[in-house]
Amino acid sequence: MLDLRPVGYVIGLLVAILGATMLFPLLIDLIDGQGQWPVFLESAVFTVLAGGLISLSCANGVREGLTIQQTFLLTTGVWLALPLFGALPFVLGATELRFVDAFFEAMSGLTTTGSTVVGGLDSLPRGILLWRGILQWLGGIGIIVVAMVFLPELRVGGMQIFRSEGFDTFGKILPRATEISSRISVIYISLTSICALAYVVTGMNAFDAVVHAMTTVATGGFANYDSSFGAFSGQTKYVAVVFMLLAALPFVRFVQLTAGHTQPLLRDSQIRAFFATAFLLVLALTVWNLTHISQSDVGFRDTLFNTVSLLTGTGYASVDYMTWGGFPVTVLFFTGLIGGCAGSTACSIKIFRYQLLFASIKAQIQRIRSPNGVFTPRYAGRAVGPDVLSSVISFFVFFIVTIGIVAWGLALTGLDFTTSVSGAATAVANIGPGLGSIIGPAGNFASLNDAAKWILISAMLIGRLELMAVYVLFTIRFWRA
Repeated sequence: MLDLRPVGYVIGLLVAILGATMLFPLLIDLIDGQGQWPVFLESAVFTVLAGGLISLSCANGVREGLTIQQTFLLTTGVWLALPLFGALPFVLGATELRFVDAFFEAMSGLTTTGSTVVGGLDSLPRGILLWRGILQWLGGIGIIVVAMVFLPELRVGGMQIFRSEGFDTFGKILPRATEISSRISVIYISLTSICALAYVVTGMNAFDAVVHAMTTVATGGFANYDSSFGAFSGQTKYVAVVFMLLAALPFVRFVQLTAGHTQPLLRDSQIRAFFATAFLLVLALTVWNLTHISQSDVGFRDTLFNTVSLLTGTGYASVDYMTWGGFPVTVLFFTGLIGGCAGSTACSIKIFRYQLLFASIKAQIQRIRSPNGVFTPRYAGRAVGPDVLSSVISFFVFFIVTIGIVAWGLALTGLDFTTSVSGAATAVANIGPGLGSIIGPAGNFASLNDAAKWILISAMLIGRLELMAVYVLFTIRFWRA
């Protein structure tokens, strides 16, 4: 029989930690005198107690390692439990959201999707705004650990090729997660602090700088204003571009860099492919905008910012790019389906999977052309086994099928074609804004019906955990193993 106690123990601890972080917006509200501090106090006490009791009740089942079944359950269970408790301040606080809306906002935050149902951000208490930023910041560091520890071990989506990269300790999963988390945390906090300082230097006030630094490094996209990054100067947007790009790189390379090893960062084919993709996309859209909009500096800056924002899955918007025309909108839609590097806070398909797919296609073409030859797909100079290629191709298929099913479900709720398809894509790829007048960069998700919101909540969870980690829970063999 499956022992759920190790899973419950870890989830309980993380829930309690989430409750403790509610004290930060509580302090901000006490300083501001907005009267929201009792909301965060009640939410914190309830969350810490609930998490602590769950953890204590499961403590007698803790072991050094987890089975494959327990690891799958833990990975999904954490991303279900944390948004559940993270939604409390939205229900009890100034936003007074209904549960479905509060859960949507919390899930969007912790999965770093960035879609929002909250309007009037400019007038919200700073405590609520800080809580939105904290959710995304925690989700960002959480997904790095999942991508570097759990998904490679579970052989999800081709991630197994990164199993031994950068870390020599391959014993039990829980001790390894602790080791990697401690190293990553230092890098993550440092990047966030430097980003916040850079924002202050370019004109942001201290509070906006801290919140936007958290959501930038997490590639989350929650902003403090309804106009998103349109509220800030051009220099600030350039800072955001730099840190969105940095956050989309493999964090293991930063760990190696701090240890004095620069070659892995400089020679990583995934990083080179990522920057080449960003350059070509920005170049193509800049040429289009220069020839059709004729605003040189503004055109380049907004093109650069919004392209990088969607490529990394951050989801900030500086302008309503729906007005740019059909070609740019189409390019930006597919840009969001590319994503950043594996082991980063970025979302979507990820660059390395495209590299593996193209390597597989190239090898297949060579076999057709020379039937007697032996051609092996290679990644970063290494031969890629059939298990990795099968995993990657399966991921692509399930990714497309999932978007199709989610779009079909959204259409059944009465949404139009553009909203359904772009809503499905932005949720599964964890991008943030969709397309159209409703959920586009100038809108939000508040007006969608409850059925559509629940569908999108499910899609955000499935997409953030790389599809297979969730789908496997619905197979009979998983529970019989």
